[in-house]
Amino acid sequence: MPNTNKISWVNIILWGIRILVIILILWGVANTIISGKYSANNWISLIVAGLAQGSIYALIALGYSLVYGIMLMINFAHGEVYMAGAFVSYFVANALEKSGFLIRQPIITIVILLITAMLTSTLVALLLEKIAYRKLHNAPRIVALITAIGASFFLQYSFRGFFGTGFKTYPDFGTIWGKWTIGTTTIQVVQIVVAVAALLIMLILYWFVEKTKVGKSMRAVSEDREIAALMGINVKKIIVITFMLGGMLAGAAGVFRGIYQPQGIGYSMGFLPGLKAFSAAVLGGIGNIPGAMLGGLFLGIFESLGPNLVLQGLGIVGANQLKDAIAIVMLVLVLIFRPQGILGEKLSEEKA
Repeated sequence: MPNTNKISWVNIILWGIRILVIILILWGVANTIISGKYSANNWISLIVAGLAQGSIYALIALGYSLVYGIMLMINFAHGEVYMAGAFVSYFVANALEKSGFLIRQPIITIVILLITAMLTSTLVALLLEKIAYRKLHNAPRIVALITAIGASFFLQYSFRGFFGTGFKTYPDFGTIWGKWTIGTTTIQVVQIVVAVAALLIMLILYWFVEKTKVGKSMRAVSEDREIAALMGINVKKIIVITFMLGGMLAGAAGVFRGIYQPQGIGYSMGFLPGLKAFSAAVLGGIGNIPGAMLGGLFLGIFESLGPNLVLQGLGIVGANQLKDAIAIVMLVLVLIFRPQGILGEKLSEEKA
């Protein structure tokens, strides 16, 4: 019998990289803490900001995980579904601000924006499923992947043609609610609103998938599409519902992005958040709903803390300018340390 315990050079190199990464992270953290450059209040503010940003990533990541769990494909046009909701809701938010309704009723305004963005993103997601993906259910994965990339570019440049290349600014909700001061720590209320609202939506989704009849059908289709069809489940209907849920979550994420970071509403705004959300989905375990939530929150916190806590401790100049690269680094690290993700499970040979 062959010796299955034989150590290969690939394993040695991977373990060397793992050890080196751990040493660098610990060295950077230790240097930053010893320097005393940041107070406890600074770290708390960064963590809260990371939770708000991470909750947005988590909502987008859930769309990736839902579609992958059902269809075993990566919908790289999902970032543009998120962009569409944020873009259209900007015009509604701008109109409500000019009328004075936003100042008088900020909570109702957010509800209106959520409904607008979720309807828009759901419509775009359903059109994608019907026009681009429906005939590819049994096609090779590379075909679906290329189609998704093409759909992403099509949506980007369609919105560019309709609305121009300039970036637009959401009304500043932060000035409406102001800040909370807890002891000596100051926290923007808008961060708490975004994090809590996003968490509530994620919990509703989790309840829907775990407890409702449709959710159980989704899990059955995810487990084995052919057996689910033999049991009487309408697989095509479940796929449509999956895209609807992903679109609704992406639309909500677009509104929360506009509330939390008013600048930068434009036709290309879905690329980086979409890439980061995909990294978050892989980090948590692609196809795993709790994993996508955890991965998004973890990525947001690490993106907020990483430049100050690790990179500055390593003496890297302009560490804060590298925060957008953290998602890619996290994706590489996950693939090195735990390819199946934090909560993911190893795929069977049939699914892999």
